[in-house]
Amino acid sequence: MKTSLRLSVLLRALLFPLATLLLLATPQHAHAQVVVIANNSVSANEISRYDLRDLFTGAASSVKGGTNVSPVLLKGGPTHEEFLNLYVGKSDAAFRAGWRSLLFSGQSTMPRTFDSDAEIVEYVARTHGAVGYISRSSSHTGVKTLVVK
Repeated sequence: MKTSLRLSVLLRALLFPLATLLLLATPQHAHAQVVVIANNSVSANEISRYDLRDLFTGAASSVKGGTNVSPVLLKGGPTHEEFLNLYVGKSDAAFRAGWRSLLFSGQSTMPRTFDSDAEIVEYVARTHGAVGYISRSSSHTGVKTLVVK
């Protein structure tokens, strides 16, 4: 009986850290409630987190396959905050300050912003090269979903 109890305690002691390690090793974006959408003219079906960050910070203007794209944003809210946290790595204030810097230096123009997921989906569906993000639970008929790697 003592051996059985010791074995049980030992297994728990080993399995808990292993399970914790596996949870921490799972990419944060694997459980994201945000999806990245694109106009059907965008040739890519997937995008790396780094390319997505570069696109949404103004450091890049094209995606894999050479398609020129333009990002569109939500004005605020939980989906916007989650997107910035997961894929851009900046607060909303820092993100907008970076775009203002590009705008005032003449290097770029501020991305279009929208109040709702539905407005983003509508705009992305009808605008060549548009890329945006919405809540996973929102309808995104007429646009393609980009897999973020």
